[in-house]
Amino acid sequence: MENGAGNGVAVAAPAVDSPASWNFTPNEALLGLTALSVRGVLGRVKAGMVVGGGGVVAAARPVIPMGHGDPSVFPCFRTAPEAVDAVAGALRSGEHNSYPTCVGLEPARRSIAKYLSRDLPYQLSPDDVYLTSGCAQAIEIICSVLARPGANILLPRPGYLFYEARAVFNGMEARYYDLLPEKDWEVDIDGVQVLADENTVAVVIVNPGNPCGNVYTYDHLAKVAETARKLGIFVITDEVYAHLTFGKRKFVPMGMFGAVAPVFTLGSISKRWVVPGWRLGWIVTNDPSGVFQRTKVVDSIKSYLDISSDPPTFVQGAIPKLLENTKEDFFNKTVKILRETADICWEKLKDINAITCPSRPEGSMFVMVKLDLSCLQDIKDDMDFCCRLAKEEFVVVLPGCAVGYKNWLRITFAIDPSSLEDGLDRLKSFCLRHSKPTK
Repeated sequence: MENGAGNGVAVAAPAVDSPASWNFTPNEALLGLTALSVRGVLGRVKAGMVVGGGGVVAAARPVIPMGHGDPSVFPCFRTAPEAVDAVAGALRSGEHNSYPTCVGLEPARRSIAKYLSRDLPYQLSPDDVYLTSGCAQAIEIICSVLARPGANILLPRPGYLFYEARAVFNGMEARYYDLLPEKDWEVDIDGVQVLADENTVAVVIVNPGNPCGNVYTYDHLAKVAETARKLGIFVITDEVYAHLTFGKRKFVPMGMFGAVAPVFTLGSISKRWVVPGWRLGWIVTNDPSGVFQRTKVVDSIKSYLDISSDPPTFVQGAIPKLLENTKEDFFNKTVKILRETADICWEKLKDINAITCPSRPEGSMFVMVKLDLSCLQDIKDDMDFCCRLAKEEFVVVLPGCAVGYKNWLRITFAIDPSSLEDGLDRLKSFCLRHSKPTK
């Protein structure tokens, strides 16, 4: 049989293998996890946009990315020059080309401990800090460490479904408690207590909030800590948006209450420094009472890090100067832009038919809005809404189903202000075009 190339060289026919020839069966749990991925859902949303050569979207006007939390492509959100200098200096030094220790370079961990201790009533040590490849790996590690047969973990709804994906992949049950939109997305404390049982290992909170843009008060966090203590469970606090607040409420770290209930703080440089591609995050044990040591949680984290990948050594090497040298002016500028774009979002959403925003965002980069499908014609649900919006207006927003809240939308306002205004105007036009005619 010939290969069809026209050179006359005969090649052997490929063996015809029966389905049983290879000892492989796909992991069905793994195949189903794409539905829990923001990246996967946004891929489906954007699939209907007109595509040109090379798979690039061919649009008569620019695509407005209001679906994910990465503003780094916009010049107004460019990272601090001191951060760039720190990484460049670490590379040029030639001192950070080797493998790091499994827990991370000591100078980096010491700097992060010092940085985070500024907001705490006690001092962290380098031994409380474990470096990870972004906050995503921190979530992966914590879910792996806490998993055991029959265990369950309490997650917020709406919330970042990556926690569920990692929990399910590790054999844990994910149980959802509600965030209350009428109370600025506070944790439903009573709901947490109803859900918890003897197999509950931890409760997850996200502060400042993704996807809701909320910021928790000191008093509310104190209630969460007391509830965790009463239930005998750990608190996992995702603080990747720490200090990105621009409303009346200031950021309060959950680690303030580490003596009440043991706290895992997950964080990174991704959001505050606007460098998600640098992949440097951390797990911090806020536990003055030593519970994590006695229960061998710390040993379990170290064991996991022994068999996992590390964040780039040169980025670890840059951390001390990055933290020490970045000027407050950079942080203030970022917060100022977020305040401006959050205000634009809040005001413009008021004038859009079929969309209701329950509260003004005060932190992070997002706001949750409710869809009123009864006002729209030929729109089935939030996913259908987002797919059509992307196809017709080249505006990408995240359907609420991607954060566990069907027929809501998560809108990102961390983009250039003029682009945001354009995107919201297109969103308004879309809703008007699909509105049911008034009788």
